[in-house]
Amino acid sequence: MLNEKVAQLLNAQINKEFYSAYLYLDFANYYTEHGLDGFANWYQVQAQEERDHALLFIQYLHNNGEKVVFEAVDKPEQVFSSTKDPLVEGLRHEQYVTGLIHAIYACAYDVKDFRTMQFLDWFVKEQGEEETNADTLIKKMELFGSDPKSLYMLDSELGARVYTAPSLTL
Repeated sequence: MLNEKVAQLLNAQINKEFYSAYLYLDFANYYTEHGLDGFANWYQVQAQEERDHALLFIQYLHNNGEKVVFEAVDKPEQVFSSTKDPLVEGLRHEQYVTGLIHAIYACAYDVKDFRTMQFLDWFVKEQGEEETNADTLIKKMELFGSDPKSLYMLDSELGARVYTAPSLTL
């Protein structure tokens, strides 16, 4: 049985992960509308990852005999004025999610819930990768985004990304 506060935070994280998927689908739509199908693909893959993260939290709660409670998922409300804006928002959002994961980890640590801490270890590592990827995209856009040929090549690079399901075992 999980600590009540830890279980509440894990349940809340499910909603945050589904929101992340919505947010990234919104980014993908923006890029599709602007003819950047590679960027759209990158964020569609990102949305799949976030959905699977939510499913991992669901499975973890089920495995620990906890009730899963779904809440309404907020609608993304961002308005973008440049093709760099979603990238900047993506990094900001990943930093926010990192803070959420750290808060759950800290709560689990406080109650000596080592199993949950071990479960969260994968997410801590994943968030480091997510922030690095988001930062790298911003840097590439700053370097190449103003040159049409370079932007085309970057878009093609991002279009080659394929989804790989997480290999976390619960």
